[in-house]
Amino acid sequence: MTPLTIRLCGPRGFCAGVDRAIQIVVLALKRYGAPVYVRHEIVHNRYVVEGLEARGAVFVEELDEIPAEHREQPVVFSAHGVPKSVPADAESRNLFYLDATCPLVSKVHKQAMRHERLGRHVVLIGHAGHPEVIGTMGQLPEGAVSLVETVEDAERYQPADPDNLGYVTQTTLSVQDTADVIAKLRERFPNLTAPSADSICYATTNRQESVSAAAPGCDLFIIVGAPNSSNSRRLVEVAKRAGAKEAILVQRAAELDFDAIGPIRTLGISAGASAPEVVVNEIIEAFRARFDTTIELAETTVENEHFLVNRQLRDVELTVEDMAFVNGR
Repeated sequence: MTPLTIRLCGPRGFCAGVDRAIQIVVLALKRYGAPVYVRHEIVHNRYVVEGLEARGAVFVEELDEIPAEHREQPVVFSAHGVPKSVPADAESRNLFYLDATCPLVSKVHKQAMRHERLGRHVVLIGHAGHPEVIGTMGQLPEGAVSLVETVEDAERYQPADPDNLGYVTQTTLSVQDTADVIAKLRERFPNLTAPSADSICYATTNRQESVSAAAPGCDLFIIVGAPNSSNSRRLVEVAKRAGAKEAILVQRAAELDFDAIGPIRTLGISAGASAPEVVVNEIIEAFRARFDTTIELAETTVENEHFLVNRQLRDVELTVEDMAFVNGR
């Protein structure tokens, strides 16, 4: 078989916020039994969603989809965060809810609210329609936030009070693209106030740095992730920008077209923050079946962050077997 070097990025895959969100659903099923309802995809990964559905989770888009007879069962809010109107709606319906919002997303919510409390109009840098953006905008009164997506948007933006602006960002953006947008905003609005801490989360930054370091010289770079995963799509862009000849987003090994891939010599692999390690392993095995593979670990940092689950679930035992459907054994 043709020799193939696989540059396997580290860190990759689940971040602490995604891991926590999945654990919350698993532990809720253990404590309360099925069904456990989840508003929106708990994380942007179909494999994860289907794995939780197989264990008794029921995914809904809105709370009015929960049958009256199941109102005492928990409903989990996704890792992306929700507008303030959602928990208020849950309380009005007497629903028991567990909030799985990533603590780093919650931090952005607090930063936005602080800007508003101090009288600043909030500029949110992010992607229109993304659940995290909807959740962040929903923390503040209507009209208190303006969404800016690109440098061109920043060039066109006309605030009512140019000297009284504060910005926050979606946590999963391209570090470089976001820096360019902020630079344009600062050029036009010198008094623009930054958040008290960087809004792009550590996991997004770490995965982009690792891909950027591994990409030069790669014939192909595979990012394991879902098409609706913002951080996964950004990794594809980073790989191309950093020097990979080609970069693609893949959800499962079955999507790989080896005829199109052809005779490659160096392959980069990473995974978005909501992609499970079992799928990474599945893709590596698909290449091992066709190439004489050597794996090189392209690790730029080691992550050791861990976020506690909700207090109601902390005394429920979580075993390796409970999470084997995403982590492997």
